[in-house]
Amino acid sequence: MSQIGFGPRDEPDPDDRFEDEDEYDDVPLEEEPAPRRSRRGRGCLPVLLVLVVLLGGAWFGGRWAYDQIHTRLAPAPDYAGPGSGSVLYQVRSGASSTQIGRDLKAADVVKSVDAFTEAAKKNTKSLDIQVGYYQLKKQMKADQALNVLVDPANLLQSLVVVPEGARVQQIVKTIVAKTDIPKKAVTAALANPKAIGLPAEAKGNPEGFLFPATYQVPPKQTAVGLIRQMVAKSVAVQQDLDLAAKASAVNLTAEQVLTVASILEYEANRSEDYPKVARVLYNRLNKGMKLQLDSTVSYISQRKGDVFTTAAERANPSLYNTYVHTGLPPGPIGSPGEETIKATLSPAKGTWLFFVPDYAAKTTRFSTTLAEHQKWVDKLREYCRTSDAC
Repeated sequence: MSQIGFGPRDEPDPDDRFEDEDEYDDVPLEEEPAPRRSRRGRGCLPVLLVLVVLLGGAWFGGRWAYDQIHTRLAPAPDYAGPGSGSVLYQVRSGASSTQIGRDLKAADVVKSVDAFTEAAKKNTKSLDIQVGYYQLKKQMKADQALNVLVDPANLLQSLVVVPEGARVQQIVKTIVAKTDIPKKAVTAALANPKAIGLPAEAKGNPEGFLFPATYQVPPKQTAVGLIRQMVAKSVAVQQDLDLAAKASAVNLTAEQVLTVASILEYEANRSEDYPKVARVLYNRLNKGMKLQLDSTVSYISQRKGDVFTTAAERANPSLYNTYVHTGLPPGPIGSPGEETIKATLSPAKGTWLFFVPDYAAKTTRFSTTLAEHQKWVDKLREYCRTSDAC
Protein backbone atom coordinates (compact mmCIF):
# COMPACT_ATOMS: atom_id res chain seq x y z
CA MET A 1 0.00 0.00 0.00
CA SER A 2 1.63 3.17 -1.15
CA GLN A 3 1.86 6.23 1.03
CA ILE A 4 1.14 9.72 -0.06
CA GLY A 5 4.13 11.93 0.75
CA PHE A 6 7.44 10.87 2.23
CA GLY A 7 7.99 9.58 5.64
CA PRO A 8 11.38 9.48 7.38
CA ARG A 9 11.94 5.81 6.58
CA ASP A 10 11.38 6.21 2.76
CA GLU A 11 13.58 9.14 1.82
CA PRO A 12 14.45 8.73 -1.93
CA ASP A 13 17.91 8.55 -3.40
CA PRO A 14 18.92 11.75 -5.09
CA ASP A 15 20.38 9.88 -8.06
CA ASP A 16 17.04 8.38 -8.85
CA ARG A 17 15.47 11.80 -9.64
CA PHE A 18 16.60 11.75 -13.26
CA GLU A 19 16.02 8.11 -13.84
CA ASP A 20 13.69 7.57 -16.78
CA GLU A 21 13.57 11.28 -17.31
CA ASP A 22 11.70 10.95 -20.56
CA GLU A 23 8.87 9.35 -18.72
CA TYR A 24 7.94 12.75 -17.28
CA ASP A 25 8.45 14.90 -20.38
CA ASP A 26 4.84 14.55 -21.57
CA VAL A 27 3.24 14.89 -18.18
CA PRO A 28 2.29 18.48 -17.40
CA LEU A 29 3.21 19.82 -14.09
CA GLU A 30 0.15 20.50 -11.89
CA GLU A 31 0.19 24.11 -10.88
CA GLU A 32 -0.26 24.77 -7.23
CA PRO A 33 -3.30 27.04 -6.72
CA ALA A 34 -2.55 30.57 -5.60
CA PRO A 35 -3.15 31.02 -1.93
CA ARG A 36 -6.60 32.70 -1.01
CA ARG A 37 -6.57 36.09 0.52
CA SER A 38 -8.46 36.20 3.71
CA ARG A 39 -11.61 38.52 3.47
CA ARG A 40 -12.41 38.31 7.15
CA GLY A 41 -10.85 41.64 8.08
CA ARG A 42 -12.47 43.64 5.28
CA GLY A 43 -15.89 42.04 5.70
CA CYS A 44 -16.17 42.76 9.44
CA LEU A 45 -15.92 46.54 9.10
CA PRO A 46 -19.38 47.15 7.50
CA VAL A 47 -20.96 44.82 10.01
CA LEU A 48 -19.38 46.73 12.86
CA LEU A 49 -20.54 50.01 11.38
CA VAL A 50 -24.12 48.74 11.08
CA LEU A 51 -24.01 47.53 14.64
CA VAL A 52 -22.67 50.88 15.83
CA VAL A 53 -25.43 52.73 13.95
CA LEU A 54 -28.12 50.42 15.26
CA LEU A 55 -26.87 50.57 18.80
CA GLY A 56 -26.45 54.34 18.62
CA GLY A 57 -29.92 54.78 17.15
CA ALA A 58 -31.39 52.55 19.79
CA TRP A 59 -29.66 54.53 22.50
CA PHE A 60 -30.70 57.92 21.18
CA GLY A 61 -34.20 56.69 20.34
CA GLY A 62 -34.57 55.27 23.78
CA ARG A 63 -33.29 58.50 25.26
CA TRP A 64 -35.78 60.54 23.18
CA ALA A 65 -38.64 58.28 24.21
CA TYR A 66 -37.56 58.55 27.81
CA ASP A 67 -37.42 62.34 27.57
CA GLN A 68 -40.87 62.43 25.99
CA ILE A 69 -42.40 60.21 28.63
CA HIS A 70 -40.63 62.08 31.36
CA THR A 71 -41.83 65.40 29.94
CA ARG A 72 -45.42 64.20 29.80
CA LEU A 73 -45.36 62.72 33.23
CA ALA A 74 -43.56 65.62 34.84
CA PRO A 75 -45.72 68.60 35.95
CA ALA A 76 -45.72 71.66 33.67
CA PRO A 77 -43.46 74.50 34.80
CA ASP A 78 -45.41 76.66 37.24
CA TYR A 79 -44.78 79.48 39.67
CA ALA A 80 -45.19 78.60 43.33
CA GLY A 81 -46.48 81.76 44.90
CA PRO A 82 -49.41 84.19 44.66
CA GLY A 83 -47.31 86.61 42.60
CA SER A 84 -46.56 90.28 43.03
CA GLY A 85 -46.99 93.57 41.26
CA SER A 86 -49.93 94.32 39.02
CA VAL A 87 -50.96 93.26 35.50
CA LEU A 88 -54.13 94.50 33.78
CA TYR A 89 -55.24 91.68 31.50
CA GLN A 90 -58.04 91.70 28.95
CA VAL A 91 -59.92 88.53 28.01
CA ARG A 92 -60.96 89.04 24.42
CA SER A 93 -64.04 87.64 22.74
CA GLY A 94 -63.54 84.11 21.45
CA ALA A 95 -60.26 83.53 23.30
CA SER A 96 -59.60 79.86 24.15
CA SER A 97 -57.89 78.72 27.34
CA THR A 98 -54.76 78.08 25.27
CA GLN A 99 -54.79 81.61 23.89
CA ILE A 100 -55.37 83.03 27.36
CA GLY A 101 -52.47 80.90 28.59
CA ARG A 102 -50.21 82.29 25.86
CA ASP A 103 -51.18 85.85 26.72
CA LEU A 104 -50.59 85.29 30.42
CA LYS A 105 -47.21 83.66 29.79
CA ALA A 106 -46.20 86.59 27.56
CA ALA A 107 -47.14 88.95 30.39
CA ASP A 108 -45.21 86.76 32.88
CA VAL A 109 -48.36 86.08 34.87
CA VAL A 110 -47.94 82.30 34.52
CA LYS A 111 -44.75 80.34 33.92
CA SER A 112 -46.04 78.11 31.12
CA VAL A 113 -49.02 77.71 28.83
CA ASP A 114 -49.35 74.05 29.82
CA ALA A 115 -49.65 74.92 33.50
CA PHE A 116 -52.60 77.20 32.74
CA THR A 117 -54.37 74.87 30.30
CA GLU A 118 -54.00 71.95 32.72
CA ALA A 119 -55.57 74.07 35.46
CA ALA A 120 -58.37 75.04 33.06
CA LYS A 121 -59.12 71.38 32.24
CA LYS A 122 -59.63 70.67 35.94
CA ASN A 123 -61.96 73.67 36.47
CA THR A 124 -65.29 73.57 34.61
CA LYS A 125 -65.82 77.26 35.32
CA SER A 126 -63.06 78.02 32.85
CA LEU A 127 -65.63 77.49 30.08
CA ASP A 128 -67.54 80.57 31.28
CA ILE A 129 -64.78 83.18 31.63
CA GLN A 130 -66.34 86.53 30.78
CA VAL A 131 -64.88 88.95 28.29
CA GLY A 132 -63.34 92.03 29.92
CA TYR A 133 -60.49 93.28 32.07
CA TYR A 134 -59.02 91.60 35.17
CA GLN A 135 -56.39 92.63 37.67
CA LEU A 136 -53.71 89.96 37.99
CA LYS A 137 -50.14 89.77 39.32
CA LYS A 138 -46.83 88.74 37.85
CA GLN A 139 -45.59 85.19 38.47
CA MET A 140 -48.78 83.69 39.84
CA LYS A 141 -49.46 80.01 40.30
CA ALA A 142 -51.52 79.01 37.26
CA ASP A 143 -54.59 77.79 39.15
CA GLN A 144 -54.60 80.98 41.25
CA ALA A 145 -54.55 83.11 38.10
CA LEU A 146 -57.42 81.01 36.73
CA ASN A 147 -59.41 81.50 39.95
CA VAL A 148 -59.31 85.24 39.37
CA LEU A 149 -60.60 84.91 35.81
CA VAL A 150 -63.47 82.53 36.56
CA ASP A 151 -64.97 84.80 39.23
CA PRO A 152 -67.27 87.43 37.62
CA ALA A 153 -66.81 89.60 40.69
CA ASN A 154 -63.23 90.21 39.57
CA LEU A 155 -64.31 91.64 36.23
CA LEU A 156 -63.13 95.22 36.20
CA GLN A 157 -65.88 97.47 34.92
CA SER A 158 -67.94 100.43 35.95
CA LEU A 159 -71.69 100.51 35.47
CA VAL A 160 -73.30 103.66 34.11
CA VAL A 161 -77.07 103.54 34.46
CA VAL A 162 -79.07 105.91 32.26
CA PRO A 163 -82.69 105.84 33.51
CA GLU A 164 -85.70 106.61 31.34
CA GLY A 165 -86.12 110.35 30.98
CA ALA A 166 -82.55 111.14 31.97
CA ARG A 167 -81.23 114.38 30.53
CA VAL A 168 -77.80 115.06 29.10
CA GLN A 169 -76.65 117.01 32.16
CA GLN A 170 -77.66 114.14 34.45
CA ILE A 171 -75.92 111.60 32.22
CA VAL A 172 -72.70 113.64 32.25
CA LYS A 173 -72.74 113.73 36.05
CA THR A 174 -73.31 109.98 36.23
CA ILE A 175 -70.44 109.20 33.85
CA VAL A 176 -68.03 111.41 35.80
CA ALA A 177 -69.15 109.94 39.13
CA LYS A 178 -69.06 106.27 38.09
CA THR A 179 -65.99 106.17 35.83
CA ASP A 180 -62.51 107.63 35.48
CA ILE A 181 -63.59 109.65 32.45
CA PRO A 182 -63.16 113.38 33.15
CA LYS A 183 -66.01 115.81 32.61
CA LYS A 184 -63.99 117.76 30.06
CA ALA A 185 -63.69 114.68 27.88
CA VAL A 186 -67.41 113.92 28.16
CA THR A 187 -68.52 117.42 27.18
CA ALA A 188 -66.01 117.44 24.31
CA ALA A 189 -67.43 114.17 23.01
CA LEU A 190 -70.99 115.45 23.20
CA ALA A 191 -69.96 118.49 21.17
CA ASN A 192 -68.68 116.24 18.36
CA PRO A 193 -71.80 114.81 16.64
CA LYS A 194 -69.81 112.98 13.97
CA ALA A 195 -67.50 111.24 16.45
CA ILE A 196 -70.38 109.90 18.56
CA GLY A 197 -72.45 108.88 15.54
CA LEU A 198 -75.32 111.29 16.14
CA PRO A 199 -77.91 110.93 13.34
CA ALA A 200 -78.77 113.91 11.14
CA GLU A 201 -82.28 114.33 12.60
CA ALA A 202 -80.72 115.22 15.97
CA LYS A 203 -79.41 118.45 14.41
CA GLY A 204 -76.27 118.21 16.55
CA ASN A 205 -78.20 117.96 19.83
CA PRO A 206 -77.60 114.68 21.72
CA GLU A 207 -80.59 115.23 24.02
CA GLY A 208 -82.97 112.31 23.62
CA PHE A 209 -80.45 110.22 21.68
CA LEU A 210 -78.56 108.74 24.66
CA PHE A 211 -80.64 105.64 25.14
CA PRO A 212 -81.63 104.68 28.70
CA ALA A 213 -79.89 101.44 29.64
CA THR A 214 -77.11 100.04 31.82
CA TYR A 215 -73.70 100.38 30.20
CA GLN A 216 -70.57 98.45 31.19
CA VAL A 217 -67.51 100.67 31.13
CA PRO A 218 -64.20 98.76 31.05
CA PRO A 219 -60.88 100.34 32.02
CA LYS A 220 -59.41 102.68 29.41
CA GLN A 221 -62.82 103.39 27.89
CA THR A 222 -63.00 106.82 26.27
CA ALA A 223 -65.79 109.35 26.50
CA VAL A 224 -66.36 109.11 22.76
CA GLY A 225 -66.52 105.31 22.93
CA LEU A 226 -69.06 105.27 25.78
CA ILE A 227 -71.35 107.95 24.38
CA ARG A 228 -71.15 106.39 20.95
CA GLN A 229 -72.58 103.21 22.51
CA MET A 230 -75.52 105.17 23.90
CA VAL A 231 -76.26 106.79 20.55
CA ALA A 232 -75.86 103.48 18.72
CA LYS A 233 -78.33 101.86 21.12
CA SER A 234 -80.85 104.64 20.45
CA VAL A 235 -80.45 104.26 16.68
CA ALA A 236 -80.79 100.46 16.93
CA VAL A 237 -84.04 100.70 18.91
CA GLN A 238 -85.44 103.20 16.43
CA GLN A 239 -84.64 100.83 13.58
CA ASP A 240 -86.17 97.86 15.41
CA LEU A 241 -89.38 99.84 15.94
CA ASP A 242 -89.34 101.07 12.32
CA LEU A 243 -89.61 104.57 13.74
CA ALA A 244 -88.97 106.50 10.52
CA ALA A 245 -91.79 104.74 8.67
CA LYS A 246 -94.31 104.72 11.55
CA ALA A 247 -93.77 108.37 12.51
CA SER A 248 -95.69 109.59 9.47
CA ALA A 249 -98.75 107.65 10.66
CA VAL A 250 -99.05 110.08 13.60
CA ASN A 251 -98.03 113.11 11.47
CA LEU A 252 -94.64 113.44 13.13
CA THR A 253 -90.99 113.23 12.12
CA ALA A 254 -88.69 110.70 13.75
CA GLU A 255 -87.22 113.40 16.00
CA GLN A 256 -90.71 114.62 17.00
CA VAL A 257 -91.62 111.08 18.04
CA LEU A 258 -88.66 111.12 20.43
CA THR A 259 -89.74 114.55 21.65
CA VAL A 260 -93.27 113.36 22.47
CA ALA A 261 -91.92 110.18 24.06
CA SER A 262 -89.55 112.22 26.24
CA ILE A 263 -92.50 114.32 27.41
CA LEU A 264 -94.42 111.17 28.34
CA GLU A 265 -91.52 110.15 30.59
CA TYR A 266 -92.20 113.25 32.72
CA GLU A 267 -95.94 113.70 32.37
CA ALA A 268 -96.97 110.11 33.19
CA ASN A 269 -95.58 107.37 35.37
CA ARG A 270 -97.75 104.35 34.55
CA SER A 271 -97.67 102.14 31.49
CA GLU A 272 -101.41 102.38 30.95
CA ASP A 273 -101.25 106.18 30.96
CA TYR A 274 -98.59 106.66 28.29
CA PRO A 275 -100.87 106.06 25.27
CA LYS A 276 -103.60 108.28 26.80
CA VAL A 277 -101.25 111.19 27.45
CA ALA A 278 -99.97 110.83 23.89
CA ARG A 279 -103.57 111.14 22.68
CA VAL A 280 -104.09 114.32 24.74
CA LEU A 281 -101.02 115.89 23.14
CA TYR A 282 -102.18 114.98 19.64
CA ASN A 283 -105.71 116.29 20.30
CA ARG A 284 -104.34 119.63 21.49
CA LEU A 285 -101.93 119.89 18.56
CA ASN A 286 -104.72 119.11 16.11
CA LYS A 287 -106.85 121.89 17.62
CA GLY A 288 -103.97 124.40 17.58
CA MET A 289 -103.95 124.60 21.38
CA LYS A 290 -100.79 125.26 23.37
CA LEU A 291 -99.62 122.12 25.10
CA GLN A 292 -99.01 123.97 28.41
CA LEU A 293 -96.74 121.33 29.88
CA ASP A 294 -94.87 121.97 33.11
CA SER A 295 -92.30 119.34 32.08
CA THR A 296 -91.05 121.48 29.19
CA VAL A 297 -90.88 124.56 31.41
CA SER A 298 -88.93 122.62 34.05
CA TYR A 299 -86.52 121.55 31.34
CA ILE A 300 -85.59 125.20 30.88
CA SER A 301 -85.41 126.18 34.54
CA GLN A 302 -84.02 122.82 35.76
CA ARG A 303 -86.65 122.91 38.47
CA LYS A 304 -86.74 119.91 40.78
CA GLY A 305 -88.77 118.80 43.75
CA ASP A 306 -92.39 119.10 42.59
CA VAL A 307 -94.66 118.94 39.55
CA PHE A 308 -95.57 122.62 39.51
CA THR A 309 -93.97 125.71 37.96
CA THR A 310 -94.09 129.38 38.85
CA ALA A 311 -95.57 132.22 36.80
CA ALA A 312 -92.06 133.53 36.14
CA GLU A 313 -90.94 130.16 34.81
CA ARG A 314 -93.98 129.91 32.58
CA ALA A 315 -93.15 133.32 31.10
CA ASN A 316 -89.72 132.24 29.86
CA PRO A 317 -89.44 133.01 26.11
CA SER A 318 -87.53 129.79 25.36
CA LEU A 319 -88.86 127.73 22.46
CA TYR A 320 -89.16 124.87 24.94
CA ASN A 321 -91.84 126.81 26.85
CA THR A 322 -95.10 125.22 25.70
CA TYR A 323 -97.08 127.81 27.71
CA VAL A 324 -95.75 130.49 25.39
CA HIS A 325 -95.32 128.68 22.08
CA THR A 326 -97.78 126.52 20.17
CA GLY A 327 -96.67 123.09 19.03
CA LEU A 328 -93.96 120.78 20.18
CA PRO A 329 -90.69 122.03 21.65
CA PRO A 330 -87.71 121.98 19.22
CA GLY A 331 -86.36 118.68 20.54
CA PRO A 332 -86.56 115.98 23.23
CA ILE A 333 -86.40 116.99 26.87
CA GLY A 334 -84.77 113.74 27.99
CA SER A 335 -83.99 110.18 26.93
CA PRO A 336 -87.17 108.26 26.13
CA GLY A 337 -87.32 104.53 26.65
CA GLU A 338 -88.77 101.94 24.31
CA GLU A 339 -92.12 101.85 26.12
CA THR A 340 -92.87 105.55 25.70
CA ILE A 341 -91.68 105.48 22.06
CA LYS A 342 -94.16 102.69 21.37
CA ALA A 343 -96.95 104.62 23.13
CA THR A 344 -96.14 107.68 20.99
CA LEU A 345 -96.49 105.60 17.83
CA SER A 346 -99.67 103.88 19.06
CA PRO A 347 -101.72 106.46 21.00
CA ALA A 348 -105.01 105.54 22.69
CA LYS A 349 -108.32 106.57 21.24
CA GLY A 350 -110.15 109.36 23.04
CA THR A 351 -111.23 113.01 23.05
CA TRP A 352 -109.35 114.11 26.16
CA LEU A 353 -107.70 117.51 26.18
CA PHE A 354 -106.46 117.59 29.78
CA PHE A 355 -104.84 115.28 32.30
CA VAL A 356 -103.49 115.59 35.82
CA PRO A 357 -102.05 113.05 38.29
CA ASP A 358 -104.14 111.91 41.23
CA TYR A 359 -101.58 110.81 43.82
CA ALA A 360 -104.19 109.98 46.44
CA ALA A 361 -105.88 107.47 44.14
CA LYS A 362 -102.61 106.52 42.44
CA THR A 363 -103.98 107.20 38.99
CA THR A 364 -104.27 109.92 36.34
CA ARG A 365 -107.41 111.96 35.65
CA PHE A 366 -108.25 112.66 32.01
CA SER A 367 -110.78 115.34 31.10
CA THR A 368 -112.39 116.78 27.99
CA THR A 369 -113.45 120.10 29.57
CA LEU A 370 -111.47 122.76 31.37
CA ALA A 371 -113.95 122.83 34.28
CA GLU A 372 -113.58 119.13 34.97
CA HIS A 373 -109.84 119.43 34.66
CA GLN A 374 -109.71 122.33 37.12
CA LYS A 375 -111.58 120.26 39.68
CA TRP A 376 -108.88 117.62 39.58
CA VAL A 377 -106.12 120.24 39.70
CA ASP A 378 -107.59 121.73 42.88
CA LYS A 379 -107.77 118.30 44.45
CA LEU A 380 -104.12 117.71 43.58
CA ARG A 381 -103.01 121.00 45.14
CA GLU A 382 -104.89 120.21 48.31
CA TYR A 383 -103.26 116.80 48.55
CA CYS A 384 -99.79 118.17 47.92
CA ARG A 385 -100.04 120.66 50.79
CA THR A 386 -99.74 117.82 53.27
CA SER A 387 -97.92 115.12 51.27
CA ASP A 388 -94.36 114.65 50.10
CA ALA A 389 -95.51 112.61 47.10
CA CYS A 390 -95.82 115.67 44.87
